[in-house]
Amino acid sequence: METHREHRAGALRQGLTVEAISIVWMVIEAAVAIGVGLSARSGAALAFGVDSLIELGSAGVLVWRLRAEFWDRSDDDVEKTERTAGRIVGAALFFLAAYVVAQSIATIVLRIEPEPSLIGIGLAVVALIGMPLLARAKRAVAQSIDSPALCGDAACSVTCAYMAAALLGGLVLNAVLGWWWADPLAALGIVYFLTREGREAWTGHDCCDDDCRV
Repeated sequence: METHREHRAGALRQGLTVEAISIVWMVIEAAVAIGVGLSARSGAALAFGVDSLIELGSAGVLVWRLRAEFWDRSDDDVEKTERTAGRIVGAALFFLAAYVVAQSIATIVLRIEPEPSLIGIGLAVVALIGMPLLARAKRAVAQSIDSPALCGDAACSVTCAYMAAALLGGLVLNAVLGWWWADPLAALGIVYFLTREGREAWTGHDCCDDDCRV
Protein backbone atom coordinates (compact mmCIF):
# COMPACT_ATOMS: atom_id res chain seq x y z
CA MET A 1 0.00 0.00 0.00
CA GLU A 2 2.80 2.37 0.89
CA THR A 3 4.52 1.68 -2.42
CA HIS A 4 1.31 2.46 -4.30
CA ARG A 5 0.87 5.69 -2.31
CA GLU A 6 4.44 6.75 -3.07
CA HIS A 7 3.98 5.94 -6.76
CA ARG A 8 0.80 8.02 -6.87
CA ALA A 9 2.49 10.92 -5.08
CA GLY A 10 5.29 10.80 -7.64
CA ALA A 11 2.75 10.84 -10.47
CA LEU A 12 1.03 13.85 -8.92
CA ARG A 13 4.34 15.72 -8.67
CA GLN A 14 5.08 14.87 -12.28
CA GLY A 15 1.63 16.12 -13.27
CA LEU A 16 2.16 19.43 -11.46
CA THR A 17 5.53 19.86 -13.21
CA VAL A 18 4.01 19.14 -16.63
CA GLU A 19 1.17 21.60 -16.00
CA ALA A 20 3.67 24.27 -14.91
CA ILE A 21 5.55 23.82 -18.19
CA SER A 22 2.23 23.97 -20.04
CA ILE A 23 1.29 27.25 -18.34
CA VAL A 24 4.58 28.94 -19.24
CA TRP A 25 4.40 27.80 -22.86
CA MET A 26 0.74 28.76 -23.29
CA VAL A 27 1.42 32.31 -22.11
CA ILE A 28 4.12 32.67 -24.77
CA GLU A 29 2.13 30.88 -27.45
CA ALA A 30 -1.04 32.90 -26.86
CA ALA A 31 0.80 36.23 -27.01
CA VAL A 32 2.63 35.37 -30.25
CA ALA A 33 -0.32 33.70 -32.00
CA ILE A 34 -2.82 36.45 -31.20
CA GLY A 35 -0.27 39.05 -32.29
CA VAL A 36 0.22 37.23 -35.60
CA GLY A 37 -3.53 36.74 -36.01
CA LEU A 38 -4.25 40.45 -35.61
CA SER A 39 -1.31 41.74 -37.64
CA ALA A 40 -1.57 39.21 -40.49
CA ARG A 41 -5.39 38.89 -40.40
CA SER A 42 -5.02 35.14 -39.98
CA GLY A 43 -8.12 33.43 -38.63
CA ALA A 44 -6.24 30.21 -37.97
CA ALA A 45 -3.54 32.06 -36.03
CA LEU A 46 -6.13 33.92 -33.97
CA ALA A 47 -8.02 30.68 -33.27
CA PHE A 48 -4.69 29.13 -32.31
CA GLY A 49 -4.09 31.96 -29.84
CA VAL A 50 -7.56 31.63 -28.33
CA ASP A 51 -6.95 27.88 -28.03
CA SER A 52 -3.76 28.69 -26.13
CA LEU A 53 -5.71 30.87 -23.69
CA ILE A 54 -8.22 28.06 -23.15
CA GLU A 55 -5.38 25.60 -22.60
CA LEU A 56 -3.89 28.06 -20.11
CA GLY A 57 -7.13 28.03 -18.15
CA SER A 58 -7.33 24.26 -18.45
CA ALA A 59 -3.81 23.89 -17.06
CA GLY A 60 -4.74 26.12 -14.12
CA VAL A 61 -7.79 23.95 -13.41
CA LEU A 62 -5.66 20.81 -13.49
CA VAL A 63 -3.15 22.33 -11.07
CA TRP A 64 -6.09 22.87 -8.71
CA ARG A 65 -7.24 19.27 -9.21
CA LEU A 66 -3.77 17.74 -8.72
CA ARG A 67 -3.02 19.84 -5.65
CA ALA A 68 -6.32 18.75 -4.09
CA GLU A 69 -5.10 15.13 -4.07
CA PHE A 70 -1.46 15.93 -3.44
CA TRP A 71 -2.33 17.64 -0.16
CA ASP A 72 -4.25 14.58 1.04
CA ARG A 73 -7.77 15.88 0.63
CA SER A 74 -10.49 13.30 1.26
CA ASP A 75 -11.51 10.91 -1.52
CA ASP A 76 -14.89 12.63 -1.80
CA ASP A 77 -13.22 16.04 -2.19
CA VAL A 78 -10.83 14.70 -4.83
CA GLU A 79 -13.71 13.07 -6.74
CA LYS A 80 -15.74 16.28 -6.62
CA THR A 81 -12.75 18.30 -7.79
CA GLU A 82 -12.15 15.78 -10.59
CA ARG A 83 -15.74 16.11 -11.84
CA THR A 84 -15.65 19.89 -11.67
CA ALA A 85 -12.29 20.05 -13.43
CA GLY A 86 -13.54 17.73 -16.18
CA ARG A 87 -16.60 19.89 -16.79
CA ILE A 88 -14.53 23.07 -16.94
CA VAL A 89 -12.14 21.48 -19.44
CA GLY A 90 -15.08 20.11 -21.46
CA ALA A 91 -16.81 23.50 -21.52
CA ALA A 92 -13.56 25.12 -22.67
CA LEU A 93 -13.32 22.69 -25.59
CA PHE A 94 -16.96 23.34 -26.58
CA PHE A 95 -16.33 27.08 -26.46
CA LEU A 96 -13.27 26.72 -28.65
CA ALA A 97 -15.20 24.64 -31.22
CA ALA A 98 -17.94 27.27 -31.41
CA TYR A 99 -15.38 30.04 -31.74
CA VAL A 100 -13.50 28.27 -34.54
CA VAL A 101 -16.72 27.70 -36.52
CA ALA A 102 -17.92 31.30 -36.17
CA GLN A 103 -14.53 32.83 -36.89
CA SER A 104 -13.83 30.62 -39.91
CA ILE A 105 -17.25 31.26 -41.49
CA ALA A 106 -16.83 35.00 -40.98
CA THR A 107 -13.39 34.87 -42.61
CA ILE A 108 -14.77 33.06 -45.67
CA VAL A 109 -17.91 35.21 -46.02
CA LEU A 110 -16.05 38.50 -45.56
CA ARG A 111 -13.11 37.23 -47.64
CA ILE A 112 -10.52 38.28 -45.10
CA GLU A 113 -7.25 37.42 -46.82
CA PRO A 114 -4.41 36.72 -44.37
CA GLU A 115 -0.92 37.99 -45.03
CA PRO A 116 2.12 35.69 -45.05
CA SER A 117 3.77 35.41 -41.63
CA LEU A 118 7.15 33.81 -41.01
CA ILE A 119 6.67 34.26 -37.25
CA GLY A 120 3.40 32.35 -37.44
CA ILE A 121 5.02 29.57 -39.44
CA GLY A 122 7.85 29.31 -36.91
CA LEU A 123 5.41 29.19 -33.97
CA ALA A 124 3.37 26.48 -35.69
CA VAL A 125 6.47 24.34 -36.28
CA VAL A 126 7.56 24.58 -32.63
CA ALA A 127 4.05 23.77 -31.37
CA LEU A 128 3.71 20.88 -33.82
CA ILE A 129 6.84 19.32 -32.33
CA GLY A 130 6.29 20.16 -28.66
CA MET A 131 2.56 19.67 -28.12
CA PRO A 132 2.47 15.90 -28.83
CA LEU A 133 5.29 15.43 -26.31
CA LEU A 134 3.39 17.44 -23.71
CA ALA A 135 0.18 15.53 -24.44
CA ARG A 136 1.92 12.17 -23.95
CA ALA A 137 3.35 13.32 -20.62
CA LYS A 138 -0.10 14.45 -19.44
CA ARG A 139 -1.73 11.24 -20.60
CA ALA A 140 0.86 9.12 -18.80
CA VAL A 141 0.04 10.89 -15.53
CA ALA A 142 -3.71 10.68 -16.26
CA GLN A 143 -3.44 6.92 -16.65
CA SER A 144 -1.42 6.62 -13.44
CA ILE A 145 -3.99 8.46 -11.34
CA ASP A 146 -7.10 7.56 -13.40
CA SER A 147 -8.06 11.18 -14.13
CA PRO A 148 -10.45 11.86 -17.04
CA ALA A 149 -10.01 15.60 -16.39
CA LEU A 150 -6.25 15.37 -16.93
CA CYS A 151 -6.83 13.20 -19.98
CA GLY A 152 -9.16 15.92 -21.26
CA ASP A 153 -6.37 18.41 -20.70
CA ALA A 154 -4.08 16.10 -22.69
CA ALA A 155 -6.70 16.26 -25.44
CA CYS A 156 -6.36 20.06 -25.34
CA SER A 157 -2.66 19.61 -26.06
CA VAL A 158 -3.44 17.15 -28.87
CA THR A 159 -5.85 19.74 -30.25
CA CYS A 160 -3.10 22.32 -30.09
CA ALA A 161 -0.90 20.05 -32.21
CA TYR A 162 -3.68 19.59 -34.78
CA MET A 163 -4.29 23.34 -34.82
CA ALA A 164 -0.57 23.93 -35.27
CA ALA A 165 -0.62 21.63 -38.30
CA ALA A 166 -3.69 23.44 -39.64
CA LEU A 167 -2.09 26.81 -39.00
CA LEU A 168 1.14 25.74 -40.66
CA GLY A 169 -0.68 24.37 -43.70
CA GLY A 170 -2.84 27.47 -44.05
CA LEU A 171 0.04 29.91 -43.70
CA VAL A 172 2.31 27.99 -46.06
CA LEU A 173 -0.39 27.56 -48.74
CA ASN A 174 -1.24 31.23 -48.48
CA ALA A 175 2.41 32.31 -48.63
CA VAL A 176 3.39 30.00 -51.50
CA LEU A 177 0.21 29.70 -53.59
CA GLY A 178 -1.91 32.60 -52.39
CA TRP A 179 -4.72 30.27 -51.24
CA TRP A 180 -6.25 32.60 -48.63
CA TRP A 181 -9.23 30.26 -48.06
CA ALA A 182 -6.91 27.46 -46.87
CA ASP A 183 -6.52 29.29 -43.55
CA PRO A 184 -10.18 29.16 -42.36
CA LEU A 185 -10.76 25.71 -43.85
CA ALA A 186 -7.74 24.41 -41.95
CA ALA A 187 -9.18 25.78 -38.71
CA LEU A 188 -12.57 24.14 -39.38
CA GLY A 189 -10.90 20.76 -39.84
CA ILE A 190 -10.50 20.16 -36.10
CA VAL A 191 -14.02 21.00 -34.88
CA TYR A 192 -15.14 17.34 -34.75
CA PHE A 193 -12.14 16.47 -32.59
CA LEU A 194 -12.84 19.40 -30.26
CA THR A 195 -16.47 18.47 -29.66
CA ARG A 196 -15.70 14.77 -29.16
CA GLU A 197 -13.02 15.41 -26.56
CA GLY A 198 -15.13 18.09 -24.91
CA ARG A 199 -17.96 15.58 -24.46
CA GLU A 200 -15.61 12.99 -22.99
CA ALA A 201 -14.07 15.45 -20.53
CA TRP A 202 -17.54 16.75 -19.51
CA THR A 203 -18.99 13.30 -18.84
CA GLY A 204 -15.84 11.93 -17.22
CA HIS A 205 -15.52 9.25 -19.88
CA ASP A 206 -12.11 7.59 -19.96
CA CYS A 207 -10.46 9.16 -23.01
CA CYS A 208 -7.04 7.64 -22.37
CA ASP A 209 -7.43 5.05 -25.06
CA ASP A 210 -5.92 4.50 -28.49
CA ASP A 211 -8.18 6.93 -30.33
CA CYS A 212 -6.80 9.81 -28.32
CA ARG A 213 -3.14 9.16 -29.06
CA VAL A 214 -0.78 11.12 -31.28
